[in-house]
Amino acid sequence: MSSPPPSGGRFRLDWFIARHYLAARRRGGRLLSLITGIALAGITVGVCALVVVTGVMSGMQEDLREKILSSTAHVTIFESGSDLRMSDWRPVLDSARAHPGVVAGSPFIFSSIRIVRDGNSRAVDLYGVPTDPELAGGTTLESLIHSGEYDLAPRPSGMPPILLGSRVAERLQLEVGDRITVLAFENLRERMGGLPSPAVGFFEVSGTFETGMYDYDTRNVYTTLEAAQALLDLDVDDVVSGLGLQIADPDAAAELADALGDRLDSRHVVMSWVTTNAGLFSSLKIQKLAMGLILFLIVVVAAFNIVSTLVMMVADRTREIGILKSMGMTDGGILRIFVLQGAWIGVVGTAVGTTLGVVACWVLDRYEVIRIPAEVYFVDRLPVSVRLSDVAVIVAASLVISFLATLYPALRAARLQPVDAIRHL
Repeated sequence: MSSPPPSGGRFRLDWFIARHYLAARRRGGRLLSLITGIALAGITVGVCALVVVTGVMSGMQEDLREKILSSTAHVTIFESGSDLRMSDWRPVLDSARAHPGVVAGSPFIFSSIRIVRDGNSRAVDLYGVPTDPELAGGTTLESLIHSGEYDLAPRPSGMPPILLGSRVAERLQLEVGDRITVLAFENLRERMGGLPSPAVGFFEVSGTFETGMYDYDTRNVYTTLEAAQALLDLDVDDVVSGLGLQIADPDAAAELADALGDRLDSRHVVMSWVTTNAGLFSSLKIQKLAMGLILFLIVVVAAFNIVSTLVMMVADRTREIGILKSMGMTDGGILRIFVLQGAWIGVVGTAVGTTLGVVACWVLDRYEVIRIPAEVYFVDRLPVSVRLSDVAVIVAASLVISFLATLYPALRAARLQPVDAIRHL
């Protein structure tokens, strides 16, 4: 009695028959080819769409993260119950700077003000930042100011300098050297008649900056710490709004903020950029998940097409299955034949869809084909970032779905009895 062929030989035989069934042109073959093509196209389109959408959502998260970190301190320290006022801040800053992982730290002033120029006005957020090298460096933007890339140097006119977001300057038609009036409503003073009036300051535009973050470029303006303190009457007691810290690993900001909060006394509140922007990033994660699940349904629909293709193929090849079994092919061999057919559709569709998706992401990122309204989406272009982990999950999920889709028709074919199959008309 002859021994069975080695496992490698069985696989080659199974694949040969599966490939023959896929490529065969016979009665009913055109319909099967059409359904196979639809299933293949469905897998391709679904995987491609998943790669592109996941890349866009990941790119949006990374782009927003980069822009936020460029203009926001990684960790901020406030004094609780003080309405953003901190008087004895120097010992706190020294203690924070000595904490492991902290790279730089500086005090800052924050206030909502209104800029007035030629009858036009706009509400903005004023940040007073130090120009002293020993204190500067709380944010990336402050480091750029300190390095001279953005100008907050004393003006020849003697007026304090003010650095405007690009869209603030554009909307008020301001240029370098223009003089503006600033109204601060935090320290209302009694004027003639006993009526409260805002504090008034006069500044000279020293330059503009652009972060690419719409909210920052339309609202943020910067001046020196001393000028902001003078405007808000905080210069006498050397009062600031809080302290901003830069750390070596921004992703560890939440843990460092908790550790620093335990180190400082209970009067101080320590917050990380992760906490202050949690709502925004949670929203993006939910959108990414929702869109991924919706588009994943395309792959699921394509998997049903694989099921229908194989079911029709089993019905069309029933007599041949009976003949193969009567010649000695096992149930496992028949099972592998139809699993290989469905797997071929899944592998080819996934490979083509992944390739098209990665190429589409590269084109979108390289040439900025799609522009989006910055006032709605915070950024003015469609950022794309293809993560290997995301692509691996998409590929794995597509292959698993394709494999599972083959099981029912393959098991049905394997359970056919040779006599009944040969008698099939």
